[in-house]
Amino acid sequence: MSQSFFIQFAASLAAVAALVALAAWAKIAKPMTPLTDARARTLLEQEFPGRRLEQVWVAVDGRGALAKSGAAALVLCEVGDGYVARHIPWGQAVASSFRDGVLRLDLSDVAAPLARLALLNWPPSPEPRAA
Repeated sequence: MSQSFFIQFAASLAAVAALVALAAWAKIAKPMTPLTDARARTLLEQEFPGRRLEQVWVAVDGRGALAKSGAAALVLCEVGDGYVARHIPWGQAVASSFRDGVLRLDLSDVAAPLARLALLNWPPSPEPRAA
């Protein structure tokens, strides 16, 4: 093997190592601050303009939220260094699995198939009706 082979091999190895290092560095997500009620409302209002939010439940860990808007449940959950917003029927949200403080919502979406929200209790108690 000649000296030129070793030079080309070393240069290729260095280039691949640099690309791997760049890819690893680029995927480092900045830490997100936990959602607050106000921030969740703002994000949901931006994502679903014109929808009236009747009630909003923010996850205990601040990584997602669920809102009731008429017959729809608006779901906001953390993905990477951002949030994804989806809507499902309210009845489906109420009937979703709730075990060990985690609500599992089937979103039936290829990009976001399942949302997990850590809530204190679920389903919410019915609101008292005026007599």
